[in-house]
Amino acid sequence: MHYSTKKWLAIKCSSVILIPLMFWFIVNLASIYDESYIEIVSFFSKTSSKALYSLFLIAAFSFFSLTISEVFEDYVKNERIKNVATKILYVFAIVMPLITILSIFYLN
Repeated sequence: MHYSTKKWLAIKCSSVILIPLMFWFIVNLASIYDESYIEIVSFFSKTSSKALYSLFLIAAFSFFSLTISEVFEDYVKNERIKNVATKILYVFAIVMPLITILSIFYLN
């Protein structure tokens, strides 16, 4: 299978995974929007909420990095700048969810 086809399939799979997780996130965000700090912390202290939020972050950042890298490939002409930007993007897409997930699981 060609690299472009694999990337296209990865984008489509991550978007399909992201749809129910985004729905879950929006519904729960609306339900805890006006709550107190203690109730919000107790919501994120539940194992199910931690796991679903972690999956949401991983799916969102993977979709984000795959789609933005496509923009780099289409519109950045300089090969060197394109490669550096893509690598920085992938590092960002790994580090940011990792920091957030670790802070949710270990600082609570």
